[in-house]
Amino acid sequence: MARLSSGLGLTLACGRYDRVGPLVDGRVGVEGIDLNVVPLEPEECFWRMLRFEEFDAAEMSLSSYCMLRARGDERFVGIPAFLSRSFRHSSIYVREGSGIEGPKDLEGRRVGVPEYQMTASVWTRGMLADDHGVDLDSITWRTGGMEQPGRVERQKLVVPDRVRIEPIGPESTLSGALLDGEIDALMAPRIPSAFSRGEGRVRRLFPDYAERETDYYRRTGNFPIMHLVVVRADVARTHPWVAQSLYKALRQAKAVAIEGIHEAPALRYTMPFLLEAWERQIEVFGADPWPYGVDANRAQLETFSRYLTEQGIVEQSAPVEDLFAASTLIDSRI
Repeated sequence: MARLSSGLGLTLACGRYDRVGPLVDGRVGVEGIDLNVVPLEPEECFWRMLRFEEFDAAEMSLSSYCMLRARGDERFVGIPAFLSRSFRHSSIYVREGSGIEGPKDLEGRRVGVPEYQMTASVWTRGMLADDHGVDLDSITWRTGGMEQPGRVERQKLVVPDRVRIEPIGPESTLSGALLDGEIDALMAPRIPSAFSRGEGRVRRLFPDYAERETDYYRRTGNFPIMHLVVVRADVARTHPWVAQSLYKALRQAKAVAIEGIHEAPALRYTMPFLLEAWERQIEVFGADPWPYGVDANRAQLETFSRYLTEQGIVEQSAPVEDLFAASTLIDSRI
């Protein structure tokens, strides 16, 4: 599809995803909008939007956004296009010799997380509590940068006394702290260098994570949502139609990205076993592995809200419908 004629100039900051690519190359246009897409890594995107509101719309951490709304901060309006989703069974790392063989062994230990409130950590802790009965309040959570020292929480945290959060040293990194014994385990969305170097000193808690993730999805229906899209509230107030236009375009872009992946005569992605992965994905998830919209994701949005309160991040979560622009909650019908 050719890009639509020039309209309102807006900037969207987000990651380089295949499901956004059609908006970048013009295969999908945005009604009434001349869209400028700024590709950024998630951490930088969240930081710049939360701290400085630099963009008209941006990819946003689900946890950070839910925290804002729970506190009555309405600077942004959500769109239920969930650009990032990921299972997190693969993202728990332990040091060899730590004595941690199973999830319950994490109790009473020091566990590193880049930020206590980050979405990946919330989902991982929730899974450990729900599926394995881990007492999260017995754990001391050590926060800081994965590979660079000095990382801090994007938003100020006020947690109950039962939650123990301690930053690592100002010159330390979580990857180094795991090797040095300052922490016993690490939960993180990025693979730590302490593991990727392959020296054998760090291993995954769940080496069979792929099987566990499939089982988790079949039991719970959760393909954990990490990020959504938000629009600055001042933009949405001035141009109320923008949220729906962006939402429609994001849905169309996802459909175009998925269309024909398995039928192309040449592999679109550098994955030799792409067809096998695609067929397994269809068997597990059905026709749409990455659903957008509130209704299709209500159960896991409510689960995530429960985790936020159980883990002391918010006192009371905002209702799911209050998180998103009203125009995105229901589609028009012909």
